Amino acid sequence: MENKILKVGFIGIGVMGREMSINLLKAGYELTVYDIREEALEDPIRFGAKAAGSPKEVAQISDIIITSLPNPEALEEVVLGKDGLLEGARRGCILIDTSTVSPSTIRKVASAVKDRGVDVLDAPVSGGVSGAKAGTLSVMVGGDVEVFERCLEVLRVFGKNIYHVGELGSGDAVKLVNNLMSLVNVVTLSEGMVLGVKAGIDPKTLYNVCKVSTGRSQALEWKLPNKISKGRFEPGFTIDLTCKDLGLILAFGREIGVPLFVTSIAQQVYELAKAKGLGRLDNTAVITLFEEAAQVKVRY
Repeated sequence: MENKILKVGFIGIGVMGREMSINLLKAGYELTVYDIREEALEDPIRFGAKAAGSPKEVAQISDIIITSLPNPEALEEVVLGKDGLLEGARRGCILIDTSTVSPSTIRKVASAVKDRGVDVLDAPVSGGVSGAKAGTLSVMVGGDVEVFERCLEVLRVFGKNIYHVGELGSGDAVKLVNNLMSLVNVVTLSEGMVLGVKAGIDPKTLYNVCKVSTGRSQALEWKLPNKISKGRFEPGFTIDLTCKDLGLILAFGREIGVPLFVTSIAQQVYELAKAKGLGRLDNTAVITLFEEAAQVKVRY
């Protein structure tokens, strides 16, 4: 199908969904959008999107429906709830969920819509708001290969690195593994940088040495110079969302029988930050806990 006539629906116009939906409009897709917050629809509408009054209405007029939602409960409500996608979905349409949920959640959703002739892909994304805006997200897709190939053109609008990683649920499994490593890295970066600064090392010197040594990570190479060193903790990926994802990761580990010792400790650190009122800040703000304890600041 030509992208100029393919009808796409997008549900969940948050910080990621806003950029992804606008890129779809710029690529020429006919887009219908829905969010429980009407004000969230203003930017996509300004770029040419049509607003729907419910997920059901989106499903009734869309060939492909993309969801970008904050948690598993929201996804289940959008698909299975009153006036949800299940009530309006047409045989042959495809649901692409880009949220971060558990493999069991996406399989539950897929099972519910199967009798309506709806195919489902789990396609969580990584790369943050900047990647969503630039169309350079990494996309990890689980589901039928043929369905995946039919959706590649749409996925390439917001994704640069697109991987089919296995059967349905595999995309979410890969995303949880990725987030485990990413979120734990922020804690170890924070702890290490505070230790070095407390020991009298200049933080920029520490950064320059570690970024070319074995301690390097994406957290060190990007988050330290762009967020932490400047004290810029506006989100980004919030501590609230971090706690949500770590909860999913630990639950997934319990479900398949894998102990996650370090992840459990990192979760407690973030939960402390949340309890101290930092939940709506970027997850790099977790460093302030270590700074407060050591009475130093990692700034340059």
